[in-house]
Amino acid sequence: MASETNTHSIFEVLVEREMDAPAEVVFDAITLHTSGWLWPTDLETLRASTSLEQGMITEWNPPYRFANRVEAPNGFFNVLDHTLEDRENGRSWLRYIHQGVNFNPEQNLDDAVQQHTEFYLHTLNQYVQHFAPRDAAFVDIQGPASSASPDAFERVRAALGLTSDSVVDDAVPIAIEGLESTLATLDYSTANFIGLRTETALFRFFGRNAFGAVVGMTIHSFAGDDGSALASAWEKWLSGLYR
Repeated sequence: MASETNTHSIFEVLVEREMDAPAEVVFDAITLHTSGWLWPTDLETLRASTSLEQGMITEWNPPYRFANRVEAPNGFFNVLDHTLEDRENGRSWLRYIHQGVNFNPEQNLDDAVQQHTEFYLHTLNQYVQHFAPRDAAFVDIQGPASSASPDAFERVRAALGLTSDSVVDDAVPIAIEGLESTLATLDYSTANFIGLRTETALFRFFGRNAFGAVVGMTIHSFAGDDGSALASAWEKWLSGLYR
């Protein structure tokens, strides 16, 4: 839900979902092991900070509550708020709120943030199910400018061998030049996002062309190396789709 001011709008996205791990495991993933599902963050800097411009922790109650906030003099702010409850059978319930500022009134940031949030929290759940408490080698790859075209993400889907009949839990062969072939599981599939999981990695594909940006992908590798070989091979693969 967004509210308007004279120069910008305030958005708020709320997502609630069951997590397939206890609150303690999810809390550690949110605070300590973000490389495994989001991107690397520096919790110790947040814990030591007393400046909202640098970012600081505003709620800390392990393993049930964590929130942080960043502000800037121009009116910018960003709030991430996590509340966890333990549930039966080793599961937990996550209530996540993201509040922030949209300085572009022509952009529907609420929808973009909502879709990204649902994908990130799904990836968090994949992490706590299959890889916690390991850290990952994190790789972020952005497509070329031409991957901002309206049909750009369909090239990714086709190159991965996905069709309109593909559904979550399908087996997806991955054959990338320079890497050993492997078999992945399709764990997420929407119009703008795709998730693949192997025994050693999570591959996340972002159709940000739908939101005025370029197609991108991230890799969370648990193979025990620095991920450089994966980065080189997948960057070549992604850029090659748009030549």
